[in-house]
Amino acid sequence: MIEHFFQCPLCFEEISMLLDSSVYKQKYIEDCEVCCNPIEVNFEFEEGELFYFEANSIEQ
Repeated sequence: MIEHFFQCPLCFEEISMLLDSSVYKQKYIEDCEVCCNPIEVNFEFEEGELFYFEANSIEQ
């Protein structure tokens, strides 16, 4: 697991998430720890290193 810091696409606060590097590619929805709105998280690892990360707002 690695901790990755990024800006919430809704409230623009810096937040962090623990990403599981043992799974090559993941896509899921998690709530922002500041504004509690849902964020779609999409990321990929290559050789144990974070290769791609994207966080998008989910319109409600």
